[in-house]
Amino acid sequence: MIKIQDLAFSYGKNEVLRNISMNLESGKIYGLLGENGVGKTTLLTLLCGLKKTQSGTILTEGHDPYKREPSLLCDQYYLPDEVAPINDKALAWAKAGGVFWPRFSAQNYEAILKEFEVDPNQKMNAMSAGQLKKTYIAFALASGVRFLYLDEPTNGLDIPSKAQFRSALMKYTAEDATIVISTHQVRDLENIIDPIIILDRREVLLNASLEQISKKLFFDYGTNLNPRSLYSEQLPGGFIQVYQNTEGLESKVNIEALFNTVHKHKELVKNIFSHE
Repeated sequence: MIKIQDLAFSYGKNEVLRNISMNLESGKIYGLLGENGVGKTTLLTLLCGLKKTQSGTILTEGHDPYKREPSLLCDQYYLPDEVAPINDKALAWAKAGGVFWPRFSAQNYEAILKEFEVDPNQKMNAMSAGQLKKTYIAFALASGVRFLYLDEPTNGLDIPSKAQFRSALMKYTAEDATIVISTHQVRDLENIIDPIIILDRREVLLNASLEQISKKLFFDYGTNLNPRSLYSEQLPGGFIQVYQNTEGLESKVNIEALFNTVHKHKELVKNIFSHE
């Protein structure tokens, strides 16, 4: 369990996060969504202890991640959006670095690289950007950690690689892991992220499971516009519309439409989800 309480962080006079409070549970893959500059990367770096909270607290299993205690460091991994081209072969690099993570599996690492169609004996500084990203993703998934933070992992991946990433994430991460994935590429991860966290300037607009979302909002894939719709978008053959689920109907959550609905009706949506 990760407990975030009254978290605030600023870059000089630029306040990025304000009074953020939420719990992140084990066995969940959280999708962290938000526009550029709302603090998604900042939140991830605070969670893994690369930045110090300026106000409030973050406790991972009761430990402050900024204290960099070895017992926590060896059980968490942060993968940034941009990765470095190391002058070493992929397999040699991974085996050398893997000693810092007790549950790192070189066997899993090689298996993931094979699924990604990356040569483990290729030098990383000779790889394409996509191959390099997949090499780092393979290491992150093979690390065996219980706290995994991924910042825009599908950036730079082609369409087949995105499918391979989704498959590997589900196959090689522990069932009790807490995984937080920051992404703009909602459609790349729509079928695996749950719950959904939507950040706005300085605050959390939404933190809810897909089940909770579908109870509160109805996603209508029809041909006629509903006057009650909070958000609508024309699609080939009809519309995707979102409106309050006052009749207890079932629907499939469209995360992109959800994101646009939340941003269009910030206070209304916060009020809807504040009443369980």
